[in-house]
Amino acid sequence: MREIDSKQITDVVARLCVEANRHLAPDVRKCIEGCRACEPWPIAQEILDRIIENYNIADQTEMAICQDTGLACVFLEIGQDVHVNGSIEAAVNEGVRRGYTDGFLRKSCVEEPLGARKNTLDNTPAMIYYELVPGDQVKITVAPKGFGSENMSQIKMLKVSDGAEGVKDFVVKVVEEAGPNPCPPIVVGVGIGGTFDKAALMAKKAIIRPLEERHPVKYYADMEAELLERINALGIGPQGFGGKTTALAVNIETMPTHIAGLPVAVNINCHVTRHKTEVL
Repeated sequence: MREIDSKQITDVVARLCVEANRHLAPDVRKCIEGCRACEPWPIAQEILDRIIENYNIADQTEMAICQDTGLACVFLEIGQDVHVNGSIEAAVNEGVRRGYTDGFLRKSCVEEPLGARKNTLDNTPAMIYYELVPGDQVKITVAPKGFGSENMSQIKMLKVSDGAEGVKDFVVKVVEEAGPNPCPPIVVGVGIGGTFDKAALMAKKAIIRPLEERHPVKYYADMEAELLERINALGIGPQGFGGKTTALAVNIETMPTHIAGLPVAVNINCHVTRHKTEVL
């Protein structure tokens, strides 16, 4: 049994909060730059140029890519042969507190969803997702989630008879209704199957999957490609000013579900799709 001190988790989470907010992941950069090379609409070209300029400035000056530094979503893959000394939850929240305070990142978390909605002043608590996996390591992914895009996400319990076409129509409808609000070009995470809550979690995890990776099952990989084509044909374009670059990628995650159900969740992220990972 491998021992890990919870302070190590705190240190990693603090560092990843800052790095994720300042340095856009290579897969997202590559996708944006590839879309810029293929974008024919002059206004869209200019906006994509500004987006590229923005994340390059953030790199050089160690500043946040976007003023909305998001809620801290922290994904933990914990090896079953690891024992963490101390509270994992407390360690993660201390990391978020330190990262957002020392990194001068905007703190956007409020204590309660209704009522006074008083700011917690340190961006805690984090949204923590645990997964027990084989091995003796802990994989930590910090994915700050801004709410301009989060607010555009939807979930629906489709009828089984709606089938694949119903799923695709729903995904496209969600993006169309979102329009320019989530700061396109967007990344679209789709969760199909499971239960109401599992579909939403799959959609969230789909967003942080590398954009060049397709679903391992060809049927769903083809669906990803078709949905990306349909979404980009909407003509919303970067920041809603038109063009063929409405989405950078559509990532689908799936799992078994009940014979009577077809849960589908769509989680949208803006072009600042932030995520950083480290393994202890």
